[in-house]
Amino acid sequence: MTASREIALKVEGLRGGPFGADVLKGVDLEVHHGEVVALMGPNGSGKSTLLHLLMGHPDYEITEGQVWVDGVDVTGATVEERSRAGLFAAFQYPTELPGVPLEDLIREALTARGRDAEDVSVDEMARQIGMDPALLTRGVNDDFSGGEKKRSEVVQMEILRPSIAILDEIDSGLDVDALAASSERIREIAGQGTGVLLITHYKLLLDHVPPTTVHIFVDGRIDRSGGPELAAELEEAGYK
Repeated sequence: MTASREIALKVEGLRGGPFGADVLKGVDLEVHHGEVVALMGPNGSGKSTLLHLLMGHPDYEITEGQVWVDGVDVTGATVEERSRAGLFAAFQYPTELPGVPLEDLIREALTARGRDAEDVSVDEMARQIGMDPALLTRGVNDDFSGGEKKRSEVVQMEILRPSIAILDEIDSGLDVDALAASSERIREIAGQGTGVLLITHYKLLLDHVPPTTVHIFVDGRIDRSGGPELAAELEEAGYK
């Protein structure tokens, strides 16, 4: 079976979890190019497990199902192969890489994707999101504040221009101004054709980045789906 290239991300019947445990219990999901889809759910429902399985985390195993990026089956691909296929993830708790300057990481990633790294003004993109360009010369996320780490993730996303960007609680740790700047960048990249999957607990992010679809994740599966009004209902009534 194949997936259309009009679909940035297609997930079908996905099961799995850490060391092969079936935390996910059959997830079906689609994100089209230029579309913003929100995934909400209580703590421990499996949202971050989904992200780790999609990115090929070595401690997580897909036991059943398939994943496509731009119509290419990446179910058994390495992390590097998934990234080159156009999959990008911004993590809730970004990893620190002392000694690896952030700008060097970005330019190496651009080169690995066959793009000319010298044509990209990393400094300017950092300034646009309110990030101090001096951080570009420091180790990736090394002694960054929570907000600086999230700004760094958004800068990387905007520069790399992936087919599908999965953002795990990108709003966590951001102040009001940083949330507005980050949201503007997310809307911009979606407008240029990137599919965006937003994993969040809060309607506030979705007020800034309106989704076409909201999925409620419960006990390792999508329990309910709807439009933006579903997030408003959730805020008022809670998951129960």
